[in-house]
Amino acid sequence: MNGVHVRPATRADVEDLSRTLGRAFVDDPVMRWMLPDPDQRRRKLRILFAALTRHHHLAHGGVEVVTDGDGRIGGAALWDPPGAWRPTRREELRAMPGLLWAFGRSLQRGVLVEDMMKKVHPEEPHWYLAVIGSDPSVRGTGYGQALMNSRLDRCDAEHAPAYLESSNPDNVPYYARFGFEVTGEITPRGGPTLFSMWRAAR
Repeated sequence: MNGVHVRPATRADVEDLSRTLGRAFVDDPVMRWMLPDPDQRRRKLRILFAALTRHHHLAHGGVEVVTDGDGRIGGAALWDPPGAWRPTRREELRAMPGLLWAFGRSLQRGVLVEDMMKKVHPEEPHWYLAVIGSDPSVRGTGYGQALMNSRLDRCDAEHAPAYLESSNPDNVPYYARFGFEVTGEITPRGGPTLFSMWRAAR
């Protein structure tokens, strides 16, 4: 994939990667359920991903971006290393203003989904893919694949398993290509189903 480069994200990347993830998730079933108004969703997803990245994921060294030959960010992945997937109380408090601004009255739905995800999250140490997405303008050109392979190569080098939740059923076969298998379903009352997926250590 000529011109596609994966690198660790820095704090200076947060705004750009958050805009990219916001565009990536604008049609996501879970995000549509939590933020039904499309105009609000487009505005608020950037704030959501910025809060999550800045106040939790970035500190653990698992955030990566994929750029083109000009250095523009076309995709991002928010990974947490083994033992670090659960936010600390301090991280949750620091992220809360951004989450409140993003979700508003829908925050209860967000908390419900998060609680359900936590209850079934594997206890075995693993790399956790919390979020991955590429800008719709580059989708299908290998950006997501480059991001997946970058971190999964490290998982294999460490003989570590990996875990994710797919919030879009259309993406389940895509993750299966990388060795993930569906292990369960998470369905909030009145909401869409998320699919928990596990990739065994290699």
